[in-house]
Parts: sequence; structure tokens; C-alpha cells
Amino acid sequence: MVGNNKDGDENHAGWVFNIQRYAVHDGPGIRTTVFLKGCPLQCLWCCNPESQHIEPVIVFWQDRCIDCGNCLAVCPSSAISDDIDHHKRIDTRQCDHCGLCVDQCYAGALEQVGKLRTARDILDGVEEDRSFYAESGGGMTLSGGEPLAQPGFAYHLLKGAQARGIGTALETSGFASWQVWKKLLPYLDLILYDLKEVDPVQHRHFTGVSNKLILENLKLLAQTGKPVIVRRPVIPGYNDNPQSIHALGRFVQELGTVSEIDLLPYHRMGQNKYKQLGQEYVMGDAPTMKDDEVTGLRDILVSYGLTVKIGG
Repeated sequence: MVGNNKDGDENHAGWVFNIQRYAVHDGPGIRTTVFLKGCPLQCLWCCNPESQHIEPVIVFWQDRCIDCGNCLAVCPSSAISDDIDHHKRIDTRQCDHCGLCVDQCYAGALEQVGKLRTARDILDGVEEDRSFYAESGGGMTLSGGEPLAQPGFAYHLLKGAQARGIGTALETSGFASWQVWKKLLPYLDLILYDLKEVDPVQHRHFTGVSNKLILENLKLLAQTGKPVIVRRPVIPGYNDNPQSIHALGRFVQELGTVSEIDLLPYHRMGQNKYKQLGQEYVMGDAPTMKDDEVTGLRDILVSYGLTVKIGG
């Protein structure tokens, strides 16, 4: 059941919104990336808005809607409305995630994103691709959302994967107590640490939270000797300026044991999700960045003696 913290218990359940097989951008080799729901940050450019809340969310696919009105009729909390263009709007503040509208949507225009899965169920699926991991040096990566928002579930997934001989990686913002980190570290082979911004004022503006805990945890992780790759999403008009990149280079250089930074150019692949969720996409018309647009930023980081990769 949810919240069961018994060590090694693969019956522990948590909320998952996607599993991507044959992934090649979330750590070395061929990997299975498990996306957990929930995130304490609210990054302006988030490409997975469906992951932000641990609870399931309802996604509306306009092109599938036949305008039958069944969802409006069955919603017990009147969370669904119809605009003049017959586009369904779901008020996330009123929705209680009962799923009745999804059950009554014969056209498949409504979809519930987020399922409660056990660690054993997830790991059995991950293990199906064991041969690919062995040949490529891959394994399982936990992503999100923020996997550390479900620390017990993350623990059982990582521990279970290692018990089955599967390599592990964690993609994280680092926003969790050090107590959480200490419990997970023995079962981690690689940490992909997303550092959005070093400046505390800018970080709070971009993500809604302080970066004090994030920076402190990264310093502590560097002292453990665990392999860490720092990843920086490069967002035009936000953190793509030389001042921000120099601050990043200085901070990582001073860690001493972290030598690689991956620059992740901004893309708009998550934009349509906001419309499907009935949410505003605050990035507006910010342009997608190409890899060659961040070469100047890469050169700045290289000047600090760091290995820099463009792309995940």
C-alpha cells in the first residue's frame, strides 16, 4: 500500500505517469525511464505539466471530442465547462479526480494521467529489457516530475533494480532533505542533477522555490564521490546569459569532483499539454533553441576546465 516503508518491499506503490523504453538521453546506454508524479518546483518552462501534482489529472484531446456532452452530465463537481468553440475546460481546483468523465467518454477525448503502480509491477517491466542494458551499459532512470517527491517509492524502485542487477540513475532537481538522499545513495549509480540557476533571486523567480537546499545538497553529493552530471536547461531570456553561465561554471568548478555539465536547449514540446490540461503556457512564443545556439555558453563552461555536452 502507499506509505509502506518496509525495507525491500516491492509491494510499495506510487504514482507514475509515463514509462519510456529504449531511452538514450537519461543516462548512459539504453534505458527505461520511469516518470514519477509530483514536483515541489513550478518551473516556468516545465515540459511535463501533467507531472506537477501527485494526484492524477485529466487531459482533454480536442481532436477526439465528438461533443456528446456526457462528461458535462456526469461530473459531480461541475469541474468541466464548454467554451464557445466547444473546447472542454477542466477546472483543476474543482476536479476531484474521480474519473467518471473518463469512463463516460466513448471517443477517448478524456484521459486520466497518473496511475498507482507497485514497485514490483514497474520492475518486472523494466527487467524485460535487461539484454539491452547489458549490451549498452544502460539501466533504469527515475525522472518526473521530481522523483524525490515520492521518496519511499523511489527507494523501493532503486533498491529493487539493483537487487535484480539493473543499473540505476536519478534525474532530479535535488530538492529534498539530506535524510532522503542518504537513504537512496547506496542504490544509485548515477545522478543527473538539474541545476536551473545559481542566483537565488532568479531561481525563486523561475521555479517558485529557493535554491539553498538544492545547492547544499549538490555540495554534499560531490563529497560522496558518487558520479554526478550537472544538467542545465537553457531557457532564452531567463538563464541563457553569460552572467548566469559564469556563475554556473564557478560553482561546479568549486565542487571539485563534478566535471561534466550537460546543456539542454529549450524546446516547446510540452506546449500542447498545457492546452490539453486547460492551463496557460506562460512561456508564450519563446523560440525553440538549436544546439548551435548554445555553443558560446559551452565555451564559457569549458574555460572552467569542465567537460560540456550539448543535449541530454
